[in-house]
Amino acid sequence: MALLVRSWNLFHGNTDPPTRRSHLREMVELAVADGPDVVCLQEIPVWAVPALERWSGLRAFPAVARPGLRPHSLAGWITRLDNGLLRSAIAGQANAILVDRSCDAADLGLVRVSERGVEPRVAQAVRVAGIVVANVHVSSIDRAPQLAGGELERTQAFAEAAAHGGPVVVAGDFNLVARGLDGYSEPGPGIDQVIARGVPCSPLVIWQCERRMQNGLVLSDHAPVEARIG
Repeated sequence: MALLVRSWNLFHGNTDPPTRRSHLREMVELAVADGPDVVCLQEIPVWAVPALERWSGLRAFPAVARPGLRPHSLAGWITRLDNGLLRSAIAGQANAILVDRSCDAADLGLVRVSERGVEPRVAQAVRVAGIVVANVHVSSIDRAPQLAGGELERTQAFAEAAAHGGPVVVAGDFNLVARGLDGYSEPGPGIDQVIARGVPCSPLVIWQCERRMQNGLVLSDHAPVEARIG
């Protein structure tokens, strides 16, 4: 079974450049509009996690890296007062893997990949149609250049251990330009990637800016990327 795997850093629902209003729901709906099998999302405010299945229609497997202010409903209300200014410090930060309901999927858990003393970063994995799909948002190299590579390698180790020698896809915001992994398919030219090992993987497709533009606004400061697996 071939899978269309897409990855998108949602920038906490902000446009590029940011405005006061959140566009998170529009982003999630756009990400699933053409029926991808798997969508790996990064930079989701925690208040939005319970809404992912309702907005997308897909099964949602979330992974919270930083809880943020509690209760989450209050954090969401405060953040939406000026979404471009008030982000993860209040609303927390999560990633998620969305999976089409026709696909067999099982949550394989998450692991912290960042070192102690820096902003928490987690890798998560879901087995989809026999393929382990891992999703990660690696630390910014501007903030921690010596840590980003280690986080990606720990993500690789986590995913491959879960796969027990089977096929693996690693997707997400690697925060390292054109960074791949040994034995995996060729990475794309940017920091957002979908790469695979042990299964055929098409060249990375990067969305053109017009494809993520709505009402004259560019959604997120990252373009969605995707590849066909299998």
